[in-house]
Order: sequence, then structure tokens, then C-alpha cells
Amino acid sequence: MSAIEKFAERARTVSRTIVLPEGQDPRVVIAANMAMEQKVVAKVIVLGSEEEIAKACADAKITERKFECLDYMNSPLFEEFSQELYEMRKAKGLEIEKARKMMSSRIYFGAMMCRRKMVDGLVAGSIASTADMLRAAFHCIGTAPGIKSASSCFVMDLATPAPAGDDVLVFADCGVNPNPDADQLVDIALAASNSYRSLLGKTPRVAFLSFSTHGSADHEILVKIREAAGKFAAKVEADKLDVICDGELQADAALVPSVAAAKAPESPLAGSANVLIFPDLNCGNICYKMVQRLAKAEAYGPVLQGLAMPLNDLSRGCSAEDIYGEIVITVCQSM
Repeated sequence: MSAIEKFAERARTVSRTIVLPEGQDPRVVIAANMAMEQKVVAKVIVLGSEEEIAKACADAKITERKFECLDYMNSPLFEEFSQELYEMRKAKGLEIEKARKMMSSRIYFGAMMCRRKMVDGLVAGSIASTADMLRAAFHCIGTAPGIKSASSCFVMDLATPAPAGDDVLVFADCGVNPNPDADQLVDIALAASNSYRSLLGKTPRVAFLSFSTHGSADHEILVKIREAAGKFAAKVEADKLDVICDGELQADAALVPSVAAAKAPESPLAGSANVLIFPDLNCGNICYKMVQRLAKAEAYGPVLQGLAMPLNDLSRGCSAEDIYGEIVITVCQSM
């Protein structure tokens, strides 16, 4: 069973509504119908004018819409949302006409639906850029309690299980923060732990990765990793979180029990990490692509995390099946 099928089973246990802002995209309407057919959502709301959605459905050869449509530009909510955004950001110099212009972006409109809890999550980015997605998320939704920095992760569905037996790993951060400091790494680890638990319903086992294991090397670039690992461990203990963590660890000591026994015999992970925290975006992005291309793993993401509500980005080269997968992940995150 693929990771998405496992997540879909979890998604079917709850009743959630997801908004898809890019209703002018044929891939989006295919995914919306698919999500309803597979019963992973209670409702999908697709944003767009009737003309846009009719054309997208015709291009996708969809004859029966199983999703709801909302012409956001002509909705009474448009002015409500514009006024609310203005009130939220007028102290930062936002004027009402600028707020209306921002709300004419369907991503902002969908994000405000999340803020109002009219929906449980949002999936977009088949047309919009990641920067557009992040701006809407920060301006309308903000970060989750206790987290100052939003981040991203990739859910890696391994073709061959890891030595400890896991067939799904979470890699973070692979798409948002170029060079996080120690406190940002703690936020990334906390958000990635939450992502893992929401998707798989199991205890996150978090490793802060490095080229050093428990002081086997010394260099200034290791300082922030050690500091982050220490701060995160203290938070786990203080807040009594159901998380196992360790760092700094080399990847083999984090993932291979026999190597951990030799290199880090006192590690609580014992070579069974399922959440990998990378020191910077270079490392995270390179590693997820190498595992995807060389080990033939399926990589789902970037999944945005650390936000007050689930809002997920897509690659502009995504397929309808990719969008469906992100819908499933978003429903699980909402749990």
C-alpha cells in the first residue's frame, strides 16, 4: 500500500472541507472530483467564475461536477474579506484599495476562508508561485501557537524500507528556509514532528543531521545544530511531548541500527529516525531529490507546516494525481 493510500484511510475517518483556489486549471477540477469520489473529503470548494470552471471541466472532459463552485470575485465575502484584511494590516500601512487588490488573488481569498474556518485547509500552486502561497499564508493565517517560523517538509515514500523498517520518512526543511538558525531549526523539528504524527499516527523519532555524531568532529557550522538539538530535547521534556529525538547525528547513525550501536550507543533513536532535520536548504533539497531519483522514492511536497491551518503548495508541473495527494495530506494535517 502506498503512503497516499495509507493517508487516505486516515482522511476517511474525519469530515473535512478543502478549498482549491485555482479553478481555471483542468488538473484542479479533476483532482476535486477524484477527492470526492474517493471519499477523502466531505466537500471540495473550487474558486473561479462559471466560465473559468466550465472551460476547465470541458478541457478535462468532466461532465459531472462533484465539487462546489464559488465565484469569489462576485461573492459578498469579497468585500467582507477585504475589510477584514485591511483591519488586520492597516497598522502596517495597508490601505483598503490595496486590500481589495490583494483579495482579488484567489489564493488570498482561499486563505481568508481558512482564517474564518469556513474550510479546513487549502491546496494551490499549480499556477501560483510558492512566494504567492507563503505571502497569503503569513498575511491571512499566521503560524501555529508556539511556532514563529513556518517551514516545509517532503514526505518520502520509500521503495525499499529503511534499515529500521520504516517505509515513510519526513524530510525537513527542503523548500522554505535557506539557512535557519538554531531557533528556526527547533520550529522546523516541532512542525515536522506534528506533520509526521498527523499523517501516520505514530511517534515521531527526530534526528538533527550533521557530518558529525555526538562530537566526533568539530567545526563552527556544527554549533547551531548542537544548539538546536539541545533546545528541542529540552522542549520535548518540558512539554512532555510524545517525541523521541537526538542530535547531532550522521545520517547512517540516525537511520541504521547497527551503525548507531557502534557510533552512538546511547542514542535514544538507536538508528530508527523517521523525521530527518537538515541543517539548511542546500542539504535538505539535495537529499530529497537524490533519494527520489536514485532510490526511486515517491516524494510528496513541499508540504507547508508550522501554520495555524493547513495550506499546501504544489509544483507548477504537478499532475491531477499530485493535487489529489496533497488534498489527502492536507486533510490529515487538519486532524
